[in-house]
Amino acid sequence: MTVQRWLFWADTISTFVGKAFAWVILILMLYVCAEVVKRYALNNPSNWFFDISTMMYGAAFMMCGAYTLAQDGHVRGDFLYGSFKPRLQAGLDLALYIIFFIPGIAALCYSGWQYADTAWQIREHSSVTADGPPIYHFKTFIPIAGALVMLQGIAEIIRCVVCLRTGEWPARLKDAEEIDVIEQQLGQSTLVDDESRRMAIQQAHAIDEAARQRASGAKGAERSEQ
Repeated sequence: MTVQRWLFWADTISTFVGKAFAWVILILMLYVCAEVVKRYALNNPSNWFFDISTMMYGAAFMMCGAYTLAQDGHVRGDFLYGSFKPRLQAGLDLALYIIFFIPGIAALCYSGWQYADTAWQIREHSSVTADGPPIYHFKTFIPIAGALVMLQGIAEIIRCVVCLRTGEWPARLKDAEEIDVIEQQLGQSTLVDDESRRMAIQQAHAIDEAARQRASGAKGAERSEQ
């Protein structure tokens, strides 16, 4: 298996899990809407509403972490980073992954496993409300999410090493982006003419490309210098 195929394999796992748990947000929305009707229209609120909604949101948040990392979507201080060349970006990322990421996620996996194991042994229930719901199954997501983030983090470290050797960031597994949504909406719109639609799509692509170059250390400028 080549390095790029292994990176895509890690991206695929993170993307599959992230998209699967993204549906939890839809379920949570329907649950909240049903609870609002029960609480205010039927005067019959659920005792476990707060616990269940917290667990669903927490599960989605944790299990989508690896997907966000695979799409390079985590918050980054871009004031100086965006102006660096790819090799300097990769060196900085690699140092931060080794110093902070690996120890932090390893601690999350280890502690999460202990929390989950203890919760299963005592069949832990929530103490937020009287006769709260079981939460030991929810705590199982902690070490699983940590392991997925660790797998994706290893892939990101490999990306840093490849970039240090080649001067170019390896490709990521492409997923639907805002620019794709814009193209789809404009393509189906009957409120604009063809010329306006074409110019709007071109402008959106120009903005997207400028953002990509800024985030990748102005690759276009570096190539023209070479």
